[in-house]
Amino acid sequence: MRAAAMIAGGAALVTLGVGVGLSVSKAPVPSRTDAKPFEPPPDTAIPDNEFGKAVKLGREIFTDTRRAVPQFVGNDLSCSNCHLDAGRRPNASPLWAAYGLYPQYRAKNGHVNSFAERLQECFRYSMNGRMPPAGDRTLVALESYATFLARGASIGVMLPGQGFLKLPKAARAPDYERGRAVYAENCAQCHGEDGGGLKVDGKTAIPPLWGGRSFNWGAGMARTPNAAGFIKANMPQDRPGALTSQQAWDVAAYIDGKPRPQDPRYAGSVEATRRQFHEGGQSAYGTTVDGVLLGGDGPPETTGLK
Repeated sequence: MRAAAMIAGGAALVTLGVGVGLSVSKAPVPSRTDAKPFEPPPDTAIPDNEFGKAVKLGREIFTDTRRAVPQFVGNDLSCSNCHLDAGRRPNASPLWAAYGLYPQYRAKNGHVNSFAERLQECFRYSMNGRMPPAGDRTLVALESYATFLARGASIGVMLPGQGFLKLPKAARAPDYERGRAVYAENCAQCHGEDGGGLKVDGKTAIPPLWGGRSFNWGAGMARTPNAAGFIKANMPQDRPGALTSQQAWDVAAYIDGKPRPQDPRYAGSVEATRRQFHEGGQSAYGTTVDGVLLGGDGPPETTGLK
């Protein structure tokens, strides 16, 4: 799209998933759709103490993930590529809206997750990397940053702007070829015709949307509804909301119909992995698009880790 960062993980991630995303499971959570929109505190309110140092480290990791913690990152993304405005923007899976919903049950891994576990999965899927061990300073710093952003927010309820925008069902089934045209007109100028994004002086300026340096098939952003909602609310960056809902669905189908790193939950074959993790029509994994079997490149290989 026409300015930086259409996706920012997978993780991904990605529902934080991109990638990605920090979205929540389908377990019932009270909604606050009539509440006044929450505004997180400004960075100038970060306290000048030890906790404040952890908050600043968390912000640094969040906004420049590969440089800050290269040992856990296997691609060219940062958390803030999907969680825009350094985790502050509504409908871009803001940190302040996710923090107060944990611990919670997540169907993705079948148990009640702490917030730290949710962050670990972002590294696994949206960052296509390694999960920091429990108690690692990376997780403590990210939790501290999320805690700071969520100060004053209601706990245990879904706040307006939480997760990604939930679009109504597309009037026409999302279409790869229509999406190709939308991408060429609205996205390729920044993200490139090959979806590889842009680097400046070795640092990612515009994130890759597919290929070996993007989020993997396990990331929340690899599910078309998540990508469509993100795109509709936030892209193109210089004209957010300019695309119709149908265009957002179509271009999401195009992006999610492209090759990317293997799902780390790979179950021995594409067929078994799709059956176990990608049924339901939300993912193109295991289907053949443009003559390519998506996910058909064998067991996962995490590359780019230091």
